[in-house]
Amino acid sequence: MNNQHKNPLKHPDQRVGVFIDVQNLYYSAKNLYSMKVNFGNIVREAVGDRKLIRAIAYVVRTETQEEQPFFEALYNLGIETREKDLQIYGSGVKKADWDVGLTVDAIRLSQSLDALVIVSGDGDYLPLVEYLQKSSGKQVEIAAFMQTASSKLLEEADDFIDLSQDLDTFLIPDPKRKKKKRA
Repeated sequence: MNNQHKNPLKHPDQRVGVFIDVQNLYYSAKNLYSMKVNFGNIVREAVGDRKLIRAIAYVVRTETQEEQPFFEALYNLGIETREKDLQIYGSGVKKADWDVGLTVDAIRLSQSLDALVIVSGDGDYLPLVEYLQKSSGKQVEIAAFMQTASSKLLEEADDFIDLSQDLDTFLIPDPKRKKKKRA
């Protein structure tokens, strides 16, 4: 892919917000590498030496509450969580989209930010990126796995962190997957 980024200016006084589409990253890491995501390292890399104002992870809550330790781990890393219940329809289809919630938060918080990092490769965020850049003059960066990222999203972004370039930093082995392989 011939992706030419605008090489945005990044400086220590820049105020940064990080918006994490957990489901997008979770399934990308699971399907590509059979591993889990190290969200703390992604936030650290995305912010760099700039000022982190808010880091928000958009997560899905199930009836079993088995994801609660994960939510607590995010909190302990300084990452806020926005939780939504998993919707199960009569047909058995399960849905838990956070695109609109993440978008609304990004627009609302953009007034107090210089740069916004969207941690997702979902092309549905393209209108958000364009709006923040053109209407609000914000720097918008994307952090995602290149293989599962929308090429149009990456073309529009001011910068792109390809998480695939440093798997040791951005992924965590999934112990459940290893046990299944051994069995």
